[in-house]
Amino acid sequence: MIQKAKILAITVLVAAHSKVAPGQSPPTTILTIDLVNFVEYRQDVSDPAKYATDPNLTTAVTPRNFFVATMLADIVAVNGQPAKGLYVGRPRALLATPTPAPGQAIADTTRNSLRDVFFEIQKSDGTPIGSIAAIGLSGGAAPPGAPSALQGSNWAIIGGTGAFLGARGQAGSGAGNSPRAASISEDPANRRINGGGKARFVLQVVPLKVPQIASTTNGPAVAHSGDFSLVTSSKPATAGEILSLFATGLGPVNPGVDPDQPFPSSPLAAVNSPVEVTVNGKAAEVLGAVGYPGAADGYQVNFRLPSDTAKGAAAIQVSAAWIAGTPVSIQVQ
Repeated sequence: MIQKAKILAITVLVAAHSKVAPGQSPPTTILTIDLVNFVEYRQDVSDPAKYATDPNLTTAVTPRNFFVATMLADIVAVNGQPAKGLYVGRPRALLATPTPAPGQAIADTTRNSLRDVFFEIQKSDGTPIGSIAAIGLSGGAAPPGAPSALQGSNWAIIGGTGAFLGARGQAGSGAGNSPRAASISEDPANRRINGGGKARFVLQVVPLKVPQIASTTNGPAVAHSGDFSLVTSSKPATAGEILSLFATGLGPVNPGVDPDQPFPSSPLAAVNSPVEVTVNGKAAEVLGAVGYPGAADGYQVNFRLPSDTAKGAAAIQVSAAWIAGTPVSIQVQ
């Protein structure tokens, strides 16, 4: 339900809302990613011709230390919302500890492996959203300053693609991290049939761009969808009304456009990522989110104010790919 304004009397003052002012801490987003069918295929066979050939459940013959493995799992939820996607991990065992047994590595910290990790995240219908890559040490304590849900491991987020382009931050394991160990000879085509463990990972993401509702000389760029006049104190919104907000930083669209190129008018380019609008912290019904035709980083989101929205000032916040912007205030009568 997107109708482009024929005459949009909105002069946007902020063209790059996602930039952080000097001395200001960059915003962060916490992503909790749940996995199932989690299997760690340990490299315990010397003959490559036997890799991925056994259709049955296998038991890994685990070397004392320094072995490598390939981890595979299905993403099923992000921040409690249904999702799809692939998790891939590549650990090399270290078994580092200040009090090593024979075969373990002596160290000043306790870690079990060095691991590369990759999360390729999709919407529940299979639409690609983006990916996040990290590297670091697994096992042991979480990094200092990490959110409490991040209970172990010490990974640095080194980048991302799609909605997470340029992301950085830190990550690690949450509660219930239990992959099934298998031999590298086991056929991964049967991973969902043979089954695996479950896991939860927690990512503290510092995004390159943050969704933000644009500003005008007369307030936030939130308009009555009927005539695209601004919502102001003299022309407030009403509970249950359909409104349009104009924002930046909502990320890739479908059909895609090249970076810094304007969005098309036909067909309208739908935002790839899940888009949410909250009103006073309560989820509003999002009716459509598209790249605004002719804009390179401008988007129109149509949403319905909840019918129980209280009169007075209402805080409106938009998010894309679970990355939330700064709330703005509009008047409701």
